[in-house]
Parts: sequence; C-alpha cells; structure tokens
Amino acid sequence: MAARPRIVVTGTGALCAAGKTPADIWAAVRAGRNAIGTIAQWDTTGWPARKAGEIAGLEPFKLVTDRKLHKLIRRSDVFGLYAADRAIEAAGFAAYRAGLGEAAAAAFNDGTGVYVGSGGGTYASQYDYFPLLAGSGGGLQGFGRQLGDTVNPMWLLRTLPNNVLCHIGIRHTLKGPNACITQHSVSGTLAIIEAFEALRCGEADRAVAVGHDAPIEPQMVLYYHHLGLLGGDVLRPYDAARDGSLFGEGAAALVLETEAAAAARGAMVHGEILGSGCASDALGLLPIREDGDGLARAIAAALDDAGLRAADVGMIVGHANGTRQSDASEAAAIRALFGAAPPPVTGFKWAFGHLIAASGAIESVLALLALRERVVPGIATLEVLDPALGDLPVSAAARAPRSDVALVLSRGFGGTNAALLVRAAVATAGR
Repeated sequence: MAARPRIVVTGTGALCAAGKTPADIWAAVRAGRNAIGTIAQWDTTGWPARKAGEIAGLEPFKLVTDRKLHKLIRRSDVFGLYAADRAIEAAGFAAYRAGLGEAAAAAFNDGTGVYVGSGGGTYASQYDYFPLLAGSGGGLQGFGRQLGDTVNPMWLLRTLPNNVLCHIGIRHTLKGPNACITQHSVSGTLAIIEAFEALRCGEADRAVAVGHDAPIEPQMVLYYHHLGLLGGDVLRPYDAARDGSLFGEGAAALVLETEAAAAARGAMVHGEILGSGCASDALGLLPIREDGDGLARAIAAALDDAGLRAADVGMIVGHANGTRQSDASEAAAIRALFGAAPPPVTGFKWAFGHLIAASGAIESVLALLALRERVVPGIATLEVLDPALGDLPVSAAARAPRSDVALVLSRGFGGTNAALLVRAAVATAGR
C-alpha cells in the first residue's frame, strides 16, 4: 500500500468578536482580552440571557465587496466568505494561477476542493414572514395573495445552507470535490477532516475548509437558555463557578494541500494536519456520557490515524464550552487517554464565545498559532478549578507545550465528538 501523502496548511483566515484576522484574534487571546458583551442586534432588555461574542460595528460590504452578492447571502455567509477569501489570499492561489498556462490553470481549478461546515439554526431567515402572518390574521388565502408583494423573492436563495460552499467555488473558480456539512458544533472540524481525507485519498491536490456560523438570534438565545445551556456574564470553562456557555459569531478557514502540491508552487507552510477521529455517545440529542467515552474514542481514533502515542501530544485545545456536564465529561475523556499526566489543556471560547459550527475551525487556526509561538495560552476567566475535575492541567497563566503537536476537541448535539491532531509548521515543505 502506498504511503499516504502529508497534508499541510498553506493559508488561514478568521474573524470573530476578538478580531478580523487570525493574528488579531490570537493577540486578544494572549492578552487575556474578553470580547463578550451585551447583544446589540436587538433590544435584550428583560431577557434572561443578554451576553454574546458579537462582532461590533459590522460592515458587511467591507467584508465582502461584491454588493450584488449581498442580495443572496445572510450574515453567517458573509463571515464564511470573508474567512475563505482571506485564507485563499494568504495561500497565494491567484498569483500562482496567473502564471500558469490555460491548461495548467484549468487543472489547478479542477484539483481544488471546497468543504464547508455551516450552522443550521437560522431562525432569523423566517422573520420575513412575521409581518405577513400578522397582517393576514391567520387566513391562508390572504397570506398567499400577499406573499409575493411582502417576502423578498430572494428569500429561498438567502437561506440555503450551502451558500458559502457555492460562492467560494464561483468567486475563485474552484471546481474540485466539495461538501457542505451541518452537524452542529462539529461542523467546522468535520469540514477540515473531510478535506484532509479527500487529499489523502487523491481526490484533490488542495482544498479550502471553512466553518461559519451566526447563532446570535433571538430564538436561538431563548431556546438555549430554556435548555439551561447559557451562562450569565462570563464563560468560565472548567471553573468551579461555571454556569453555561455563551454564543459567539464568526468564521475560520484553512487551505490544505498535499505536501507535494505545496512544494511544487513554493507555498509557505503554516502547519500540518496529522490525523482525525470521530465517535458518538449515541444517547440522544442532548445527553452525553459522564465518563467521556465518545470523546475518548474519538481521541484514540485520531492518535491511531496519525500513528502517534498520547505522550506525543504537546497541548490540548478543549471544547471548553463552560457547561458543567460537557467540561466534566471532557476532563474524564482526557484522563482516560492521557492518564495522570496529560499535557497542558486550554480553550478559546472564553475569549469570543461559542461559534457553534465555526468553533472547531477557529480553534484549529489558533492551535497552529499557539504551536508556532510555543505557548499554551491561559484561560483568563478561570479563577478556581472545579475540584471535581481533579488535577486537570488547566491554568489562567500561559505555559509551554510539551511538543509541536496539538489535539483539538469538538463536541456537538446528538452526542457527536471529533478530534483533530495538528503540528506546527513543517520545515521540509515550501519556502
């Protein structure tokens, strides 16, 4: 059996409440800055949950400059397209392709895939109907007569979950394999995994992997609050006083290439994807096992896929969403795989909120930056580690990783668990 090709990262892009570039977001995390504040998209006076990691002063036309396209996309799509554009720009696709002949450029396009993880909680897409429902008094005939005059004719196109997938391909003429994944909080991680596997299997030479979401909507906030999943003012992963998660919004993108494809065009390499694993708790929509079995099996599968031992992992980026059960079962899974001496554990959601479908993608980008600078950033909101979590190695202070390998963990509704192993920049590929 032929050896599988190494898969490297040649471009990244990201935005969230903490910044509009990976470097800015990383700087906020390193400085311990918390970008979570009061929701401004609607009047939250009297609401039981009012905090989120909202992108302040959002100017969609500056993020995506094609004004006509805004008729066809929604808030979350703007984030996804912006992150993808920045990652593709960083990878140098346009400049490289411009120097190719017609046939070689066509082959480049055909050999480039797109994989996108998108959010499914787009309740706001239904709000166009509210005035019409109220005005028709519940009468179906009146509703139908006024529908065409009241609801935007682009409504359907704006609500498609694969908008980012489609428009990345259209905007950048990328014609290779593609997929759109809507799998709650593991969507972005699964997009990376699907792209990774496509390249290893020879389906493409390079791929863009994106996670995007904008879950800060009235109904999403209210429903998550009723489920007991949202906290108060601060997201405190692993803390004894943690009381739930808080939403964030944004996107992240990574350009993946085979090592040979990256070297052939002299691409700068930022890191490497080593292996992945997925597993389910299979208990129901919300329950998760207290012993972290599903997550532990995902981690074990990722280590096996990468040909690594637990001792090879230098740092762990936890899902760290601040809910009591998730944090506790995550700690149990880490102990099950790493024993009494796990590597340093950190998380990023405290700084900008839980980006749901985009969370794994943005955390993977930040993990690569952490490895590059050889620092495991602290969780600035951590005050007192929950004694029930034992001696889990989390800290408010920065520490050094044990190696150049990071494990990134993602979890979602339905008991879904995903694990991704990444390594810092590879010196043998690119320039």
